[in-house]
Amino acid sequence: MSQADTLAVAAGERTSSPLWTLGLFRSELTTTLRRWRTLALLGVLAAVPVLIGIAVKIETSGGGQAGGGSGQGPAFITQITNNGLFLVFAALAATLPVFLPMAIGVVAGDAIAGEANAGTLRYLLVAPAGRTRLLLAKYATACAFCLVATLVVAASALAVGALLFPLGEVTTISGTRISFGDGLLRAGLIAVVVAASLTGIAALGLFVSTLTGSGIAAMATTVGLLITVQILDTIPQLNGIHPYLFPHYWLSFADLLREPVYWDEVLKNLGLQGAYAAVFGSAAWARFTTKDVTA
Repeated sequence: MSQADTLAVAAGERTSSPLWTLGLFRSELTTTLRRWRTLALLGVLAAVPVLIGIAVKIETSGGGQAGGGSGQGPAFITQITNNGLFLVFAALAATLPVFLPMAIGVVAGDAIAGEANAGTLRYLLVAPAGRTRLLLAKYATACAFCLVATLVVAASALAVGALLFPLGEVTTISGTRISFGDGLLRAGLIAVVVAASLTGIAALGLFVSTLTGSGIAAMATTVGLLITVQILDTIPQLNGIHPYLFPHYWLSFADLLREPVYWDEVLKNLGLQGAYAAVFGSAAWARFTTKDVTA
């Protein structure tokens, strides 16, 4: 059931209180997280670290080495057998290019178009929300889901890593060793950076969602654009535009495992995502505030 049914009850209680905006965000987030589709997406994301951990355990238990011993496989995967905490980094590196952004694209693409398709969008606007506030609440919900989805991957990986492999001091990319506690803090920081890396695709999905009344069409378009941009980012002849494509710096989170931390590309990534959020967020606002809502 949509949150519109709850909000419509308060249609006569119009207020400009910030508490209402917070309540609208809470309602949107609760509704999103309770959907079976969302739970299924989170379940798939949680399963990825489990599969990676089991695969590494099976391969190494037979006397082999993860990744074939020649650097093959996802980043950090050769370090998992020495320290289960590296499963967190490997799982995020494996899910960030495809699984995480696709999940965000589904949620963000359905934000407005899904309500229109269900016939509940106009009831949300009848409630004391307003188009700008509703759009902000939808985007805040998509960004919150970015964090939730990333934390699900990280938590699943940490649990599996602790069960299957030893934990201890972390060897950084620079070759130095840091304590497990410091490594755990960096894992948390990496999860936050990965979540922030997805805010650009969330804004793109929200914009696409304002262009159509079909949730499925919006989700498919968002995911299709994601795949197209990632393909463009791999074509050497287009290297001139690569720094401006939102996935280009996604894997820069690995620099947080250097000693000292190398912030250059991490900050470029965050700035690029902020630019995409500003551009497509503004486009979504311009479209949604002038859109004739009939459903």
